[in-house]
Amino acid sequence: MSVAAGKVCGVLTVSTVNVNGLRAAAKKGYVEWLAAAKADVVCLQEVRAEREQLPDHVVAPDGWYAAFAPAADKGRAGVGVLSRAEPASVRVGFGDPEFDTSGRYVECEYDSLIAASVYLPSGEVGTPRQAEKERFMGAFLLHLTRLRERAEAAGKEVVVVGDYNIAHTEADLKNWKGNQTNSGFLPEEREWFSRVLDGAGYVDVQRSLQPEGSGPYSW
Repeated sequence: MSVAAGKVCGVLTVSTVNVNGLRAAAKKGYVEWLAAAKADVVCLQEVRAEREQLPDHVVAPDGWYAAFAPAADKGRAGVGVLSRAEPASVRVGFGDPEFDTSGRYVECEYDSLIAASVYLPSGEVGTPRQAEKERFMGAFLLHLTRLRERAEAAGKEVVVVGDYNIAHTEADLKNWKGNQTNSGFLPEEREWFSRVLDGAGYVDVQRSLQPEGSGPYSW
């Protein structure tokens, strides 16, 4: 999870979960988990299902406002943001024609917060999937920079949670030695994550809470 640096007023709880298919998750206790959740905002990744494939109590549960970004490629990706408060605006995609219908980004804006759910491509070294991931990273970094600037100008906080498919440091990956040539822990991917933090001005929340030692593996 990454959040724009700045003063946070009050306490806000944000949960994020890769549901690995919302229809399957609903059969395994997702609805009950959500009903018991103490979070103010819940971000989902790999929703996969279309709106018409889900019953109302799953896609629009009582007490929550839900915004989803399905993928044009049916049965893949898909992200969502659920919140106790109604968002003032919802944005699907981040302004890049290649990825705006890929079901990988949805953003909700509230009075003092912008919350977004992201699902980066997983990539695979030496294949077009890795090239796609790199294009996404380049376009997304530009968006993150502009998003932080926009939020700062409006006096709002930003939280961008999700499945980044990148482990930033050795402490963020159990078998880091064996993964140095695999997508998700490549030097250029780790350097990109550093640019998100150092250049775009975001904070790795989990690592800031636990700066020493390995894990938990939040990437």
